Amino acid sequence: MDSIGSPEIPRRAFMATMAGGLVAAPLVAVAQPPRTPSRIGVLASRSPEAPGPSEGLRQGLRELGHVDGQNVAIAWRWARLDEKKFPELAADLVRLGVDVIVAANNAAVEAARRATRTIPIVMVLAEDPVASGFVTSLARPGGNITGFSIQWAELFGKRLQLLKEAAPQVSRVAVLWDPAFGTGHWLIRETKGAAPKTLGVRLQLVEVRRSDELEDRFAQMTRERAG
Repeated sequence: MDSIGSPEIPRRAFMATMAGGLVAAPLVAVAQPPRTPSRIGVLASRSPEAPGPSEGLRQGLRELGHVDGQNVAIAWRWARLDEKKFPELAADLVRLGVDVIVAANNAAVEAARRATRTIPIVMVLAEDPVASGFVTSLARPGGNITGFSIQWAELFGKRLQLLKEAAPQVSRVAVLWDPAFGTGHWLIRETKGAAPKTLGVRLQLVEVRRSDELEDRFAQMTRERAG
């Protein structure tokens, strides 16, 4: 995992530092104090009931002296695993006038980027932000986007290589994936690109869109003799 424009540090602390620092900046940039509290907009991919993301951000901000409901206000916008909602949610945060947008993944970053070129955007976890057009380079991102990236492309060939080393007899590998997931098509493309480089491996792509389909999909893998 890489932090854009900075040494690698723990993700929660970095995200909170970026969000906290960006909302604090206007306090010294103008003669008149801005509204209190400053606003952090969050484009979250899951739901408010899901454990982890919301409390992690709040805790990281508290450690930096930014307390939700006191000197900062967090405006949550939840996609509930439907990434088609991100453009509307991002536009809503821009209308709200937030000071910074924290974006959960590539789909959220893209929606925020299209919604504003002036409000700072912090990527929580973006796949290859340079290739995605979010930043100019990892060292000098430019524009209004910064945060964390993960470079997955080089991992696909290694995973198949390790699989062949652990189970040399395997020649057919099933890949379970959700076409509705924003980065799913990118992951499949990279996996298909890596497969020919690993001798004797063929991919069996198995789509699943709902949890109640899983049992049938695993039965499909068995019928088609996935290794």
